Amino acid sequence: MKTRSTPFRWLELTSLATICTLSCVLLASAQNENTLSKKHTQPVYDALAHVPEAARLRKNPLADDAKEVKAGGKLFEQHCADCHGPKAGGTRRGPSLLGDEVQQATPGALFWILTNGVVRHGMPVWSKLPEPRRWQIVTFLQSLNSSPSKPASNQ
Repeated sequence: MKTRSTPFRWLELTSLATICTLSCVLLASAQNENTLSKKHTQPVYDALAHVPEAARLRKNPLADDAKEVKAGGKLFEQHCADCHGPKAGGTRRGPSLLGDEVQQATPGALFWILTNGVVRHGMPVWSKLPEPRRWQIVTFLQSLNSSPSKPASNQ
Protein backbone atom coordinates (compact mmCIF):
# COMPACT_ATOMS: atom_id res chain seq x y z
CA MET A 1 0.00 0.00 0.00
CA LYS A 2 2.89 2.35 0.59
CA THR A 3 3.79 2.22 -3.08
CA ARG A 4 0.27 3.31 -3.99
CA SER A 5 0.22 6.28 -1.63
CA THR A 6 3.62 7.56 -2.75
CA PRO A 7 2.40 8.75 -6.18
CA PHE A 8 -0.61 10.42 -4.53
CA ARG A 9 1.68 12.05 -1.97
CA TRP A 10 3.91 13.28 -4.79
CA LEU A 11 0.89 14.77 -6.58
CA GLU A 12 -0.19 16.54 -3.39
CA LEU A 13 3.29 18.04 -2.94
CA THR A 14 3.46 19.05 -6.58
CA SER A 15 0.05 20.71 -6.35
CA LEU A 16 1.05 22.49 -3.15
CA ALA A 17 4.27 23.70 -4.77
CA THR A 18 2.30 24.97 -7.78
CA ILE A 19 -0.15 26.82 -5.55
CA CYS A 20 2.72 28.38 -3.57
CA THR A 21 4.47 29.46 -6.77
CA LEU A 22 1.32 31.01 -8.19
CA SER A 23 0.65 32.80 -4.94
CA CYS A 24 4.14 34.24 -4.93
CA VAL A 25 3.81 35.36 -8.54
CA LEU A 26 0.46 37.04 -7.85
CA LEU A 27 1.79 38.73 -4.71
CA ALA A 28 4.87 39.98 -6.54
CA SER A 29 2.69 41.21 -9.39
CA ALA A 30 0.42 43.10 -7.00
CA GLN A 31 3.41 44.64 -5.26
CA ASN A 32 4.90 45.57 -8.62
CA GLU A 33 1.64 47.27 -9.67
CA ASN A 34 1.62 49.20 -6.40
CA THR A 35 5.25 50.20 -6.94
CA LEU A 36 4.52 51.26 -10.51
CA SER A 37 1.62 53.45 -9.51
CA LYS A 38 3.72 55.06 -6.77
CA LYS A 39 6.64 55.44 -9.16
CA HIS A 40 4.54 57.45 -11.55
CA THR A 41 2.75 59.61 -9.06
CA GLN A 42 4.51 60.19 -5.80
CA PRO A 43 8.02 61.12 -7.05
CA VAL A 44 6.75 63.77 -9.45
CA TYR A 45 4.49 65.23 -6.82
CA ASP A 46 7.31 65.06 -4.26
CA ALA A 47 9.49 66.99 -6.68
CA LEU A 48 7.01 69.87 -6.53
CA ALA A 49 7.65 70.17 -2.81
CA HIS A 50 11.38 70.56 -3.46
CA VAL A 51 11.19 73.43 -5.95
CA PRO A 52 13.36 76.33 -4.75
CA GLU A 53 11.37 79.28 -3.37
CA ALA A 54 12.73 81.74 -5.96
CA ALA A 55 11.59 79.44 -8.77
CA ARG A 56 8.21 78.86 -7.11
CA LEU A 57 7.55 82.62 -7.05
CA ARG A 58 8.17 83.18 -10.77
CA LYS A 59 5.15 84.50 -12.64
CA ASN A 60 3.97 83.12 -15.97
CA PRO A 61 4.44 85.87 -18.59
CA LEU A 62 1.93 84.13 -20.89
CA ALA A 63 -0.84 83.51 -18.34
CA ASP A 64 -4.47 83.61 -19.47
CA ASP A 65 -3.67 84.02 -23.18
CA ALA A 66 -5.88 81.71 -25.25
CA LYS A 67 -3.39 81.73 -28.13
CA GLU A 68 -0.61 80.58 -25.80
CA VAL A 69 -2.87 77.87 -24.31
CA LYS A 70 -3.45 76.48 -27.80
CA ALA A 71 0.27 76.64 -28.65
CA GLY A 72 1.08 74.98 -25.32
CA GLY A 73 -1.43 72.24 -26.08
CA LYS A 74 0.33 71.48 -29.36
CA LEU A 75 3.70 71.39 -27.60
CA PHE A 76 2.23 69.13 -24.92
CA GLU A 77 1.05 66.71 -27.62
CA GLN A 78 4.51 66.70 -29.22
CA HIS A 79 6.64 66.40 -26.10
CA CYS A 80 4.54 65.23 -23.14
CA ALA A 81 1.51 63.21 -24.26
CA ASP A 82 3.46 59.99 -24.81
CA CYS A 83 4.03 59.75 -21.06
CA HIS A 84 1.24 61.85 -19.54
CA GLY A 85 -1.53 60.97 -21.99
CA PRO A 86 -3.15 63.14 -24.66
CA LYS A 87 -5.38 64.86 -22.11
CA ALA A 88 -2.75 64.86 -19.32
CA GLY A 89 -4.66 62.14 -17.48
CA GLY A 90 -1.58 59.95 -17.04
CA THR A 91 -0.42 56.62 -18.39
CA ARG A 92 1.69 53.75 -17.10
CA ARG A 93 4.74 55.81 -18.07
CA GLY A 94 3.82 59.09 -16.39
CA PRO A 95 1.43 60.47 -13.79
CA SER A 96 -1.73 62.42 -14.31
CA LEU A 97 -1.19 66.15 -14.38
CA LEU A 98 -4.82 66.77 -13.47
CA GLY A 99 -4.40 66.01 -9.76
CA ASP A 100 -4.55 68.68 -7.10
CA GLU A 101 -0.80 68.54 -6.49
CA VAL A 102 -0.06 69.69 -10.03
CA GLN A 103 -3.09 71.91 -10.56
CA GLN A 104 -2.43 73.85 -7.34
CA ALA A 105 1.29 74.25 -8.05
CA THR A 106 2.50 77.73 -8.90
CA PRO A 107 3.40 78.52 -12.52
CA GLY A 108 7.02 78.95 -11.42
CA ALA A 109 7.06 75.49 -9.81
CA LEU A 110 5.67 73.88 -12.97
CA PHE A 111 8.20 75.76 -15.08
CA TRP A 112 11.04 74.64 -12.81
CA ILE A 113 9.97 70.98 -12.99
CA LEU A 114 9.62 71.20 -16.75
CA THR A 115 13.05 72.82 -17.06
CA ASN A 116 14.90 70.50 -14.66
CA GLY A 117 12.88 67.30 -15.00
CA VAL A 118 12.70 64.54 -12.43
CA VAL A 119 15.33 62.44 -14.15
CA ARG A 120 15.61 59.72 -11.48
CA HIS A 121 11.94 58.94 -12.10
CA GLY A 122 11.83 59.21 -15.88
CA MET A 123 10.84 62.87 -16.37
CA PRO A 124 13.33 64.32 -18.85
CA VAL A 125 14.97 67.73 -18.63
CA TRP A 126 13.38 70.17 -21.10
CA SER A 127 15.86 73.05 -20.63
CA LYS A 128 16.80 72.90 -24.32
CA LEU A 129 13.22 73.78 -25.24
CA PRO A 130 13.19 77.59 -25.54
CA GLU A 131 11.88 79.34 -22.43
CA PRO A 132 8.78 80.80 -24.15
CA ARG A 133 7.82 77.28 -25.29
CA ARG A 134 8.15 75.96 -21.73
CA TRP A 135 5.90 78.79 -20.50
CA GLN A 136 3.37 77.84 -23.19
CA ILE A 137 3.25 74.29 -21.82
CA VAL A 138 2.78 75.69 -18.29
CA THR A 139 -0.03 77.91 -19.61
CA PHE A 140 -1.68 74.87 -21.18
CA LEU A 141 -1.36 72.82 -17.99
CA GLN A 142 -2.91 75.60 -15.94
CA SER A 143 -5.77 75.90 -18.41
CA LEU A 144 -6.70 72.31 -17.55
CA ASN A 145 -7.66 73.59 -14.10
CA SER A 146 -10.21 75.91 -15.66
CA SER A 147 -12.89 73.27 -15.87
CA PRO A 148 -16.43 74.59 -15.92
CA SER A 149 -17.52 75.67 -12.46
CA LYS A 150 -20.58 74.42 -10.70
CA PRO A 151 -23.61 76.56 -11.47
CA ALA A 152 -24.17 79.32 -8.97
CA SER A 153 -27.04 78.73 -6.61
CA ASN A 154 -30.06 80.99 -6.96
CA GLN A 155 -30.16 83.06 -3.81
